[in-house]
Amino acid sequence: MKTVCKLNMCTGCNACTDVCSKSAISLLDTIRNLNAVINENQCIGCGACERVCQQIHPLKLNVPTAWFQGWTDEEESRAKSSSGGFAFHLMRQFVKDGGTVCSCIFKKGKFLYKFADKEEELEDFRGSKYVKSDPKGTYKNIQKLLKAGSSVLFVGLPCHVAGVKRYIGKNYENSLYTIDLICHGSPSVKLLSKFLMEKGILIEELRNISFRQKNKFRMTSEAKERKNVISITPLGVRDRYTIGFLNGLFYTENCYSCPYAGIGRVSDITLGDSWGSELEMTKEGTKGISLALCQTNKGENLLKKSGVHLLGVDLDNAIKANHQLREPSIQPPQRELFFKMIDRGVKINVAIARCFPKTCIRQDVKALLIKLCLIKTGG
Repeated sequence: MKTVCKLNMCTGCNACTDVCSKSAISLLDTIRNLNAVINENQCIGCGACERVCQQIHPLKLNVPTAWFQGWTDEEESRAKSSSGGFAFHLMRQFVKDGGTVCSCIFKKGKFLYKFADKEEELEDFRGSKYVKSDPKGTYKNIQKLLKAGSSVLFVGLPCHVAGVKRYIGKNYENSLYTIDLICHGSPSVKLLSKFLMEKGILIEELRNISFRQKNKFRMTSEAKERKNVISITPLGVRDRYTIGFLNGLFYTENCYSCPYAGIGRVSDITLGDSWGSELEMTKEGTKGISLALCQTNKGENLLKKSGVHLLGVDLDNAIKANHQLREPSIQPPQRELFFKMIDRGVKINVAIARCFPKTCIRQDVKALLIKLCLIKTGG
C-alpha cells in the first residue's frame, strides 16, 4: 500500500485528495488510523499530493502576540455555545462584513464542512465536535471564492487549517482568515457510529449530536423525526465514549505526535475554553468562558471588532490548564488493548470499561443511585 505521507500519520485533512487531478488518492479509515492511499494505476507521479501534505511539509508556527478571555454579552447566544461564544460571534461579524465562513456541521450522519454567507446559516456551526470531520472538496471551493475576490474565514482543527494553508499558498493571505480550535485529538467517525449503533441509535437517523454543555462533558442526540433529546446516560452521568475521549484512548495515531499542539499556532486566532481561569468559580464563569490567542494583527482586529466582552488572561495559567498548548495528548498504554478488543468484536462500552474500570464503575454507581432516586438527576 503506497501512502502520501508516513504510514498511519495521516491527519485526514484531505488536501491531497483535492489537489490530485487524476482522483488517484482515497482516504482509508481503519478506525484506529487514517491513511491517504495512492492508486498507482491512476497516479502520474506529479508529486502534487506530497507538496500539499502538511505532514510532510509542516507549516511555520507563530506564537501569540495577544491573548484574551471573555464571553458574549448576548445571554441566549452564550447559552447555546460550548463556552463563552467567541466562535459564533467571530463568524457572525465576518458574514456581516460580507465574507464567507467555512466550518464543520453534522448532517445525515456525517461531519462535513459547509459554507455560509448569511447569519441564519451559522447556527449549524455551534457546538464542540469530538470526532474527525471530512474536509474533502472544501479546499477547491475556498480557492474558488478567493479567486473571485471574496474573503473567507475557515474555522477548524489545527491540522485542517494547515491543510487549507498548504493548498491555498500565500497568494491570498489578506483575504483568507483562519481560526484553529484547541484540540485534544480526534477519533474516527466510524468509532462514534459503532458506539451509537451498540446503543440502538443509527447515526444517519440523527438530526444533531451534542458532546458537551459548558463544562459538562456528556453526549446527547436528537432524532430527525422528533426534537426530544436522546440521552446516552442520565443527566450528570458521563457516558463511556466521553470517558474514552477525555482520556485520549482512541484518537487516530497521528494525534499523539501532532506538530500543531503547542504554543506556536498555525492560524490567525486560536480558540478554546479558558480553563484554569480565576473567573471559573464566579457566576460568569459557570456560563462558560472563551480563550482566544491572536497570532496576527488581522486576527486580533477581527476579534476586537466582533463585539465580545474581552478581558485579560494569564497566559501561563492558560497554558498550564490546556496541555494542548504545551504538547500533544499522550498515548495511553490501554490504547492497543482497546483496539485489540474492538477487533475481536468486544463492544465499545465494555472495552472502555476494561481500560478505565474505576472511572466507569463510579459513573455506573451514580447512574444506579439516580435510578433508585437516592440522589437527584445530575447530583
